[in-house]
Amino acid sequence: MAAQPSLRQRRRAAATREILDAAELHIAEHGPAALSLRAVARGLGMTVQALYHYFPSRDALLTALVTKAYDDLADAVQAAVDAAPDDPARPRLVVAAEGYRRWAIAHPELFQLLYGTPLRDYSAPAEGPTTQATRRMSSIFEREMFDGFTAAQLAAADTPALSPSLQAYLEQLPHYGLGHLPPPATALLLSAWGHLHGLVVLEVFGHTSFLGDHQAEIFRTAMRNMLEDIHRRVPTREP
Repeated sequence: MAAQPSLRQRRRAAATREILDAAELHIAEHGPAALSLRAVARGLGMTVQALYHYFPSRDALLTALVTKAYDDLADAVQAAVDAAPDDPARPRLVVAAEGYRRWAIAHPELFQLLYGTPLRDYSAPAEGPTTQATRRMSSIFEREMFDGFTAAQLAAADTPALSPSLQAYLEQLPHYGLGHLPPPATALLLSAWGHLHGLVVLEVFGHTSFLGDHQAEIFRTAMRNMLEDIHRRVPTREP
C-alpha cells in the first residue's frame, strides 16, 4: 500500500491550494498581468517571505497556475464527453468543443492566462508540467476527432499537397491520443484546432456579442460542419 502523506505534507498541500485559490481570485479581479507574489501574499495576510516557502518565484507560481488551469479545462472537456449520451446528431468532438467553450466563458481571466498576451518575462519550463497538461488536452480532441479510423485511412486523407519540409516536420511531431498520426491527419487536426479556438477567443473577448443568445448555436453548427468536412476527407475504407 502507498504510504499516507504525513501531517506536514497535508498541511503544505492545503496551504499550496489556498495560495493557488488566492492567486486565481487575484487574476479574476485584476487580470493575469497584475499577478505578483506580493499581491497574493497581501491577500492571504502573509508575508512574501512566507510565500517563498511554497513558491520561490513568480515564475514558479505562474507555472503552477497555468498547469492547474489547463488541467481544469481538460477536466471540463472530458466531463462533457463522459456525460454526453450517444447521439449521432451531436458527435463527441462537438461535445468536447462545447465543453471547452463553456469553461472559457465561465473563466475568462484564466482563459486569458492560457491564451492571451504572453506575460512579460515568463517562459514555461520546457517539457515541464504545463507541457504535460497541454498534451492531455490535445489527446482528448485527437481521440474524439479520429477515433474509428485506421492509420492507412488517415494517411490517405484528402488534403492540399504538403511541402516536403512541412511533411517531415509533421511526421516527427509527438501525439498523445491515438498514437502516431500521419501528416495529413495532423494537418487536419491543427486546422480544426485553429477554427475551434478562434471562435472561442472571439466570443470570450466580446467580438461576437452582436450575436447575443445565438452564439452557442452558431458555435455548435460551426463545429458540426467542421467535423463533417474533415470526415469527408478521410476515405471510408483503407486504400
